[in-house]
Amino acid sequence: MVNFVRTLALLSVLSQMAVAFSPLPTTTTVERIRPSTSLNGGGSAFTTSPAGKRATVETVKSKLETSEMVFSMSASSLTVAQMRKLRLAVPKTTTVKVVKNTLMERAVEGTEFQGLLESDLLTGANMWFFIEEDIAGTISAVNTFVKENGKKDSHTILGGVLESTVYDAAGVEAIGKLPSKQDLYARIAGSIKAVPTKVARVIKAPSSKLARAIKLATAEDKEE
Repeated sequence: MVNFVRTLALLSVLSQMAVAFSPLPTTTTVERIRPSTSLNGGGSAFTTSPAGKRATVETVKSKLETSEMVFSMSASSLTVAQMRKLRLAVPKTTTVKVVKNTLMERAVEGTEFQGLLESDLLTGANMWFFIEEDIAGTISAVNTFVKENGKKDSHTILGGVLESTVYDAAGVEAIGKLPSKQDLYARIAGSIKAVPTKVARVIKAPSSKLARAIKLATAEDKEE
């Protein structure tokens, strides 16, 4: 019995010694991946650095050079999925970008869009739409997105600039109802093509005064 107790005591001591000299368990570190903030106007260390800010300004300037119109809407409270959905909804010739107001101010200075500097559009978190063409299509796509996602009270179009003129929300909506340049070109081309046909119909019409005059003149020439 005594030997059994001694054995247990010895085993207990040995067990404690093993624990004391065994390596500590490795702690598994779970890396928490922060969701990308580039879609929402946030950024990495480079984006928020002076060099990153200069790069953003240059990017916006290049977009402004090729844009017919720009307008904005609030960028707050939109998920990454919603932002992606909106980007896919607008025409391919439109770029959607969240730009900090201070950087937008620097980008528009000296351009036809510098009227923004004297407007109230450079406040809050803004998402900008840089439209190269198809203004009506872009505005329609944004309105559809707002309606389908229940954002009418918070994410309507705030205003924009077209041909150096700043428009409020109502003005942008009115512009969206105008025919596009492509539509106007098509109408003009159609009108030009229709002119010869209409003239021919008028000349050939037996009951027209022009046709009678031409026939009369032709008859007088033959008699002479």
